[in-house]
Amino acid sequence: MTLRAFEPGDTVDLLDAFADEDVARWNPGPAGPDAPARFMAERNDWSGADHASWAVADASGRLAGSVSIHKIDPDQGDAEMGYWVGPWARRRGLASLAVVSASRFAFSHLGLHRLYLYHAVENPGSCAVARAAGFLHEGTLRQSYRYPDGVHHDEHLHGLLAVDLEAAAGGAGAGAGRS
Repeated sequence: MTLRAFEPGDTVDLLDAFADEDVARWNPGPAGPDAPARFMAERNDWSGADHASWAVADASGRLAGSVSIHKIDPDQGDAEMGYWVGPWARRRGLASLAVVSASRFAFSHLGLHRLYLYHAVENPGSCAVARAAGFLHEGTLRQSYRYPDGVHHDEHLHGLLAVDLEAAAGGAGAGAGRS
């Protein structure tokens, strides 16, 4: 697994990922004729200092998904984690590895204190990734987010502190959620 910038060659896989019902159900994706190029350019442009985003590539270099640290709040020292994985790359541990790597970056390079993520209660795959990456379940928020289906879903809130990741350094690691 490699975290890298999005590349023009990722366009077909990006469109295939957002054509997948599970990805599209939980993640706002590119829409419109120039959407893939715009999506990739926005993810690759970190100049606003409000996010850090990567393409997740599998061992062959193929786009497998995406991971983002967004809503970065330097004053509070926290940010939200988000991710998705295409159907061809699921159940291989790539999402958890990507979230752990992005979490380490957030704590060591961005100087953040806390990461949090949300996922719809009906999305058990995201919950599994969050837990595997070291995020603790902190509660359930009722009807807290309107997903692309137009419905406000209950969400689980998970959190990870920099000290949690340091304590887990001898073990597995860190995070996941909406992107």
